[in-house]
Amino acid sequence: MESNTKRTIAQAILEVMLAEGKPMTVSEIYDAIIGSRLYSFKADEPVQVVRSQIRRHCLGVDFPTSSKTKYFGIQNGKYYSLKDLVISKSQKPDKKGLRATSLNNLKNIHNQYLAELKQRILKEIKTLNPASFEIFCKNLLDAYGFQDVNVTRLCKDGGIDGFGKLKLGFSHLNVAFQCKKWTKGTIGRPHINQFRGDIQGQYELGLFFTTANFSSDAENNSSKPGAVPIGLFNGNAIVDIMLENGLGVERDNLDIYTFNLELAIAENNEA
Repeated sequence: MESNTKRTIAQAILEVMLAEGKPMTVSEIYDAIIGSRLYSFKADEPVQVVRSQIRRHCLGVDFPTSSKTKYFGIQNGKYYSLKDLVISKSQKPDKKGLRATSLNNLKNIHNQYLAELKQRILKEIKTLNPASFEIFCKNLLDAYGFQDVNVTRLCKDGGIDGFGKLKLGFSHLNVAFQCKKWTKGTIGRPHINQFRGDIQGQYELGLFFTTANFSSDAENNSSKPGAVPIGLFNGNAIVDIMLENGLGVERDNLDIYTFNLELAIAENNEA
């Protein structure tokens, strides 16, 4: 296939994925693009360019420069096209015109549904006002198994939005939490240091909840010798806790069967 100078990198990636019909690593995608002469790279590290373009258009991967247009999904460290979730090239219509759906495709569909659901949940959480977000975080800790969780009075919290206890064996840890309902921006190291100073000597553990993200300095400073450890939970981590503990969501169980005729005709020699 001849190189097309009008083709974008994202389009070349999409063509490769649709041709393969299965999840691929970044290196596999790059090799396929070069092998099919779909794009001529001018960069010193073209594999990194491919990785960057995939992540910009990947469902569930969000950062300031990511694109709102999503072409790809991720499964077990490999990427796939969202346009090729249900029907693969090897599937053929049956007599009724229907197409078989493989177990792998069902997993892909589930991953796409889950990624879209998480985005929708986080978007809704970001619409809460600060007071409601504090109550939400209290309920989140209740669902996780914390005890005696309370929200402090809004105007007199002293930098602490709530507190509770976490049972560890026969003892309890006194825990304080702080909530920052931000729609943009990044929680930095100064916020973590301030929160730690507010709870030092009173609590054994701090939890920091935000709908935004944490800077690398904040993450590196969350735990250090001789200081109260601070657990960091960004928007994606909050949504994961909701799903794991059934807070604000309902779980539907779908029966998925795999077929093995050999098990039905095998002789029973145990008698």
